[in-house]
Amino acid sequence: MWRRLVLAVIGNLRKGRIEFLENGRITTIGDSGSGQTARVEVHDQRAWRRMLKGSTGMAEGYILGEWDCDDLVALGTIAGENLGQLDRLRRRFRFLIWPVQRVGLLMPRTTRARGKRQIAAHYDLGNDLFSLFLDESMNYSSALYRGGPDETLEEAQLAKMNQIAAQLDLGPDIHLLEIGTGWGGLSIHLARNSGCRITTTTISKEQAALARERVAAAGLSDRVEVVEIDYRDLTGKYDRLVSIEMIEAVGWRDFPTYFHKCSELLEPDGSMLLQAITIDDDAYDIEKASRSFISRYIFPGGCLPSMAEIRRCLATVTDMTVAWSDEMRLDYAKTLAEWRVRFNAATDQLEGLGYDERFRRMWLLYLTVAEGGFRSGRNSDLQLLLAKPQSRSLIQLAGKAPAGTSSGISPK
Repeated sequence: MWRRLVLAVIGNLRKGRIEFLENGRITTIGDSGSGQTARVEVHDQRAWRRMLKGSTGMAEGYILGEWDCDDLVALGTIAGENLGQLDRLRRRFRFLIWPVQRVGLLMPRTTRARGKRQIAAHYDLGNDLFSLFLDESMNYSSALYRGGPDETLEEAQLAKMNQIAAQLDLGPDIHLLEIGTGWGGLSIHLARNSGCRITTTTISKEQAALARERVAAAGLSDRVEVVEIDYRDLTGKYDRLVSIEMIEAVGWRDFPTYFHKCSELLEPDGSMLLQAITIDDDAYDIEKASRSFISRYIFPGGCLPSMAEIRRCLATVTDMTVAWSDEMRLDYAKTLAEWRVRFNAATDQLEGLGYDERFRRMWLLYLTVAEGGFRSGRNSDLQLLLAKPQSRSLIQLAGKAPAGTSSGISPK
């Protein structure tokens, strides 16, 4: 019964083909002539019932070894390309979802205490884990692949950091605030190459400890200060602000709070470089109301903003304007592919660090599902230069954007 229900729900694929193999029997849905193909081998009938729980149930079945797939990236891409159909069905029943969403039962507000727990659940898993698959700079965000076919992850991450520096127009007289320290890689690079002074904040103890060590080892303790303060409690004024893929942890209820605070922290002639993973505008309401595999098991409480929501917040709670933008959707797909290769190559080391087979399968699924989301266009990644009204030099800089980018303001 559960098998028939699952196939009835997903049976009308418009793009791609999925072959289900169970006990030697193959059931095919979709069309191989309209996209990619993936084969799912079901080992345990309980997998079918779990699949009715959506991405969370499918993930639980995979983590438990109830099913396998010959190409998880293809499966994730097919899912992303066809989720629009499911979104339309779910929107028809939004009148049932929205009251629950409003009272916060599905996605409670990210309070300071909850935010700290949620960040710890991911980033305090252990610095050694992340060092297995990240580049030497420990950048845990999309790289910028704009070189040749042989460009390495290290070179692409360097290109990303250099683009950030160029857009922010940094120098020794600039005080930069970074919201979301990571492991200090971006702050170290920017301070070393521009001489700017940086205050960087994180609420992850593991990240803060390693970031301080790395800053000291780089001889930059006089230029970079690592603090452990919730972004909502930051005070003072800064010349520039940078926040790289931190907004996804804010929670949809606090997107306006986040943008208002960023605008408040900037000098009247300041600017902010935001790098954000986004979801398709049409899927944003669904994203707010649902718990996915990634928001439950990987980034607890996370929610992706849409570009429409970002623009709404900018217009209503800030005086900042999008002066320049760059889409990095396929760059992120390539970044995730490289992380996956490195993660798989470190399988033997995972066990030595205390991570079991279920953890390995969970993270492999996370990396591949995320890659599929970017390849399908369901998700994107954007760099946005947000300019305050008096930031004239940066408005002019927007007119010098490199190829493949766009400016929201004409240079003057």
